[in-house]
Amino acid sequence: MRRVFLIVLDSVGIGEMPDAALFGDEGSNTLKAASASPYFSMPNMAKLGLFHIDGMEWGKKQETFTGAVARMTERSKGKDTTIGHWEIAGVVSGQPLPTFPEGFPQELLQAFEAETGRGVLCNRPYSGTEVIKDYGREHIRTGKLIVYTSADSVFQIAAHESVVPIEELYRYCEIARRLCTGPYGVGRVIARPFEGEHPFKRTSRRHDFSLVPPGKTMLDRIRESGMEVLAVGKINDIFAGQGITQMVRTAGNEEGIDRTLEYGARDFEGLCFTNLVDYDMLYGHRNDVDGYAKALTAFDQRLPKLLGMLRQEDLLMITADHGCDPATVSTDHSREYTPWVIAGPKVKGNVNLGTRSTFADIAATILDYLGVKKAEGMAGESVLGEILG
Repeated sequence: MRRVFLIVLDSVGIGEMPDAALFGDEGSNTLKAASASPYFSMPNMAKLGLFHIDGMEWGKKQETFTGAVARMTERSKGKDTTIGHWEIAGVVSGQPLPTFPEGFPQELLQAFEAETGRGVLCNRPYSGTEVIKDYGREHIRTGKLIVYTSADSVFQIAAHESVVPIEELYRYCEIARRLCTGPYGVGRVIARPFEGEHPFKRTSRRHDFSLVPPGKTMLDRIRESGMEVLAVGKINDIFAGQGITQMVRTAGNEEGIDRTLEYGARDFEGLCFTNLVDYDMLYGHRNDVDGYAKALTAFDQRLPKLLGMLRQEDLLMITADHGCDPATVSTDHSREYTPWVIAGPKVKGNVNLGTRSTFADIAATILDYLGVKKAEGMAGESVLGEILG
């Protein structure tokens, strides 16, 4: 019974890609920035080989390491969560998803207002915590929805749960998702509920409404083969439920690890796919270097438990979907290489796979290990023959 546990450390990039300047991200290195904090400590990832990855000359290397590692290049034209995960799953996006640095066009907002029966506040790029601070009182007084975006391809709707019940907010997001197609086809429509009195607090009932991937992913192929695809965190949202057999949402990294360990205690064949979002949402976007470092340290401290759950036929893979350097002036995602660390009883140690040309090598390797053929047009090359002992 073969199982693969794939964990995405959301936004943990490891250095600028050659085209970073085109995205305004010269000099970005998320992991290096976090490592400058006195709260940073990742000895267990170091044992697996993290600091042996290409370009990691700043990290403290072990003489030998127990895993297989690689530096991953994003081939897709973007740096957002959606296309990063799609590429990890085998689908490369040739065109970037649309962004709206000046806010959304009035014709889109007028259609949205007509269908929801509510007006709109803000309509420009904004920090999620700042937007409820600045517009929350007016939202409560008028009932208008706070609609905002960011440098990412997102249409975000914030509403106080006492004004807009959560299911109603989700319905508004479904309306926006239906309207946001073609030139308005953002990667995600995101419900951003908040509560309390000023200063307001966002709740854990965020929900993402994503575009359906433009091609078959490894999730589809695994499910079609009769195996399980277990989604933890926002994976189900990112893939619009496509190819997933069972899912659980989480309120943060710790719960994401807990749910992954629970799935690890079960008998299943296939893939457990986990996203740990706190690095990005709580620390990268808020330029909180120490918070980012503490979250990485907390993951590293739980890594022995994740390794301990592995059975003889299991693989554990750890990667990321983009960067979000907490030490740069920008609070947006950054165009960076990502790590790929592979561990398990069958994995040879001291294997450096170099710099890969696409995140999709992850999908190709997982499918190869599970004995599932890639869909036609899927990207990526398997490294299975290089990593198994």
